[in-house]
Amino acid sequence: MAESSNTVINYSYEEIPDLSGKYALVTGANQGLGYSTTLGLVSHGAHVTMACRTEAKANEAIEQLHKDVAERFPHSKAAAQIAKGHRLPLDFLQLDLNDLKKTQKSAQEYLSRGLPLHILIDNSGIANEPWKLSADGIEVHFAVNHLGHFVFTNALLDRLKESQPSRIVVVSSLAYQYLPEDRFDISKINDETVGSPMTRYGRSKLANILYSNALARRLAGSQVRVNSIHPGLVDTRMSRVTRDHMDDETRALFAKLPSPSPLTQDDGALTQLYVATSPDIVKNDIRGRFFIPIAVEEGLNSKALDVDLQEQLWAYSEKVVKEKLQK
Repeated sequence: MAESSNTVINYSYEEIPDLSGKYALVTGANQGLGYSTTLGLVSHGAHVTMACRTEAKANEAIEQLHKDVAERFPHSKAAAQIAKGHRLPLDFLQLDLNDLKKTQKSAQEYLSRGLPLHILIDNSGIANEPWKLSADGIEVHFAVNHLGHFVFTNALLDRLKESQPSRIVVVSSLAYQYLPEDRFDISKINDETVGSPMTRYGRSKLANILYSNALARRLAGSQVRVNSIHPGLVDTRMSRVTRDHMDDETRALFAKLPSPSPLTQDDGALTQLYVATSPDIVKNDIRGRFFIPIAVEEGLNSKALDVDLQEQLWAYSEKVVKEKLQK
């Protein structure tokens, strides 16, 4: 095991198994953690669909991925294919999690392609945004980080079941812990007076975990395993923007997070890659768990483990989604 930024690394890119024949879908795959996650998957043989907002940025990332695979994994089968002039199995799926109808349409587009789905990584997200509403009139952190992935993942569940054994990885954050006790009132999701941008982000990250655990319970009898993770404090564009635009409350909450020295982007992706690819997950039937950097299981607090709250959120999410999709 190596160490980076005072974090013990329990998984590495070299430990990712051969993923030939596996089909993966990564949201927000063109940059940050999503890019490094895609690199880890495609360099080990997976076919990766990159779910991003714009095709131009996805295409730029695809070209860079060819260069990075050839340079960083020169002895891989993927690099050998590039050397022969072949393209890596990467494709684009337009996804705008800010708009629930568009999100559902994106899931339907993936299904129409007739591809299996063995690995779904709900990676995309926003943080520390000023108060605003999504295209559907929902507080934007909750809409993008939770409801968008709720719609997208649920629409793909039958394909994941058909492809099992399969995995769903929900990227959350330890910021869920710093949500004040009175800040997860479902009836106040759209109350602008409740909390700061960081606490609204924390609320959406708690929602990620509540959803992950509720979904894992619904899939308990299947070979579809659902887990959630905290990638760490990672040196990505989103985290830098977040740090540069903090109010006092946000700064105080941010200071409580572990790993004050940022992880590199590649190291930050390792925890979700572990949950998505490690044989340990199937061998030990790991589901409904939470992991922190790097590849370390972490206990959840009582609010995240509250089954009643999980079910309240599920019912609320279904209700809101039904209303918005029927408009």
